[in-house]
Amino acid sequence: MTTTPQDVINAKLERSFDTMDANGDGQLEWTEYKQLADRYIDAYKLGRDDRRARALQVFVEMYWLELMRHANVETDRLTKEQFVSASRLMVEDNSRFNVVEGGGHAIFDVVDVDEDNEISKDEFARALKDVWRIDAPDAMESFAALDTDGDGVISRMEFIRALREYYFSDDPEAPGSLFFGRV
Repeated sequence: MTTTPQDVINAKLERSFDTMDANGDGQLEWTEYKQLADRYIDAYKLGRDDRRARALQVFVEMYWLELMRHANVETDRLTKEQFVSASRLMVEDNSRFNVVEGGGHAIFDVVDVDEDNEISKDEFARALKDVWRIDAPDAMESFAALDTDGDGVISRMEFIRALREYYFSDDPEAPGSLFFGRV
């Protein structure tokens, strides 16, 4: 079976859905998005008034509201199919909210614990394990791919570029496609 470009992007989004579906009921709700923000805040021991925590909370809320707007559903829940479709529409329509740029910087600011404008291998591993709850061996292999200049860290621009690839690249070997491991 041949993998089409649409399949690669969908596979990445489906993996995100599966990771976000904390209760495993096959649907996403606002509480599961709030839990994601809370996991970042708790994992990085941020006070609720910390600017990074506030930026992340605003990003997560906007992300959810934009998903709901693009899903055009009557409920406050999304199936995997609705999530994938709404996600694709949302990232292409940045008229109100730019997921990659806004969200990428908010997440980077939290993950970059020592605030040196770089994400180290340890900082990256912490985000995968403590926030995303991903322990897949190939997920850490993605660090080297995301570190496109090979200097041992992920710069802010490498991180943002990887997020663009995550949402837009149909190449399963693109660094951003490997964000959470191979698709």
